[in-house]
Amino acid sequence: MQLSMSNFTLNRPKRMKTEGSKIPGNASQQADQSSSVSPVPARTNPGAQFKPLAELMRPSQLEAFVGQDGTLGEKSMLRKLIASNSVPSMILWGPPGCGKTTLAHIISQKCKESSEAHFVTLSATSSGVKDVKDTLERARNDQRMFKRKTVLFIDEIHRFNKLQQDVFLPAVESGCIVLIGATTENPSVSLNSALLSRCRVFVLEKLRVQDVALILHRALQLLDVELVPAGSSQLQSGPGRPVLMEEEALDYLTGMCDGDARTALNALQTAVEAHRSSGHDGCLTKAHVKEGLHKTHFLYDRAGDQHYNTISAFIKSMRGSDQNAALYYLACMLTGGEDPRFIARRLVIFASEDIGLADFQALVLAVSTFEAVSKVGMPEAKIILAHCTTYCARAPKSRESYNAYACAEKAVQEQERLPPVPLHLRNNTSYTSHSGQPHRGQSKELPFLPEPLKHLNFFDH
Repeated sequence: MQLSMSNFTLNRPKRMKTEGSKIPGNASQQADQSSSVSPVPARTNPGAQFKPLAELMRPSQLEAFVGQDGTLGEKSMLRKLIASNSVPSMILWGPPGCGKTTLAHIISQKCKESSEAHFVTLSATSSGVKDVKDTLERARNDQRMFKRKTVLFIDEIHRFNKLQQDVFLPAVESGCIVLIGATTENPSVSLNSALLSRCRVFVLEKLRVQDVALILHRALQLLDVELVPAGSSQLQSGPGRPVLMEEEALDYLTGMCDGDARTALNALQTAVEAHRSSGHDGCLTKAHVKEGLHKTHFLYDRAGDQHYNTISAFIKSMRGSDQNAALYYLACMLTGGEDPRFIARRLVIFASEDIGLADFQALVLAVSTFEAVSKVGMPEAKIILAHCTTYCARAPKSRESYNAYACAEKAVQEQERLPPVPLHLRNNTSYTSHSGQPHRGQSKELPFLPEPLKHLNFFDH
């Protein structure tokens, strides 16, 4: 059954004080209702204290999965496929912290329970094509010797370029592996079309505020944290006692993480552990949570509104010739983990669209920047990007070619039927073979546009 906020019980510790607690989006009332969903995972592993909270909180059953009611609803196809151990090769596309890796973890547990498949996890950020080939070879051996399929999960699959992605094709086609790829990038842009045609694409949405609130309330139990009303600074915590946290601080964290559960959990863990290690007896406040957010680099959301707002500000700052603002927004993106190649591509577009004929070197520099960034990588790529950004911001601007092409495109679209190409411009006609090259020399005396359009001047706008 799909987990919903209305039938979930929050297994709070007995000491937790929740009177008057408010969870954004009415999640407080929903979190208080009773159910029998799996409890919060316990720290049974001695090494668990060194794991990120997001990893410790990862559920192993679909019933404990929070959010994605559309994709994983009770009657959804994906839910039925997972429940029946019949998952196809698929791409999970969604923003950071929405549950892609968690969903893969749940599938891995189903594989362990059934023993019909072997689950392997690789990350494109730390594994290369050789690692993939080794895994595929073991998968072929498993299929041949034990009649057992392999489910291969590739996190950040878009990090493999389209040529590298070809390595998966034979194994996917033969049924040797079931490929599950997770990506924050649009699959139609970042993935090989041949691979994409062999995979189902499931879109995961940004988590709702009430979903994040529910996840954080579960985490409070694991961290031994009690919620107290705002303004309870006189209450004391200490060694051997739960950490006290003001409700206002949790509400702030819930709203500020922008649907990213991983960011929310890591920020909560950072704030709580810093509070414990400092020997503080007071409550965790909104200020502590803010510090935790900054320490987890919640400065920029690569897949949310912040992504589009910042790149928009970056482009408009260069368009307005404000080199300081352009470098600031460049730093925001790079510090927040934006792909430097994405920024380099936008610089190439800007150099042609906004600078154009005013400075021919801008496009040359932008293309060189893209090539250099692709070859060098971070952190050195930021200097190359800063160089090109400064040049583009300082350069004179001209949208003459861009606007003229827009007019030409409009003229084409307005024609019910395209008029014929003038006879003297056609290829391989008897006219051109007898008359030589009439378009050379006296060019201004000959019409080059089709007869009905010869009066048009796309640059006169």
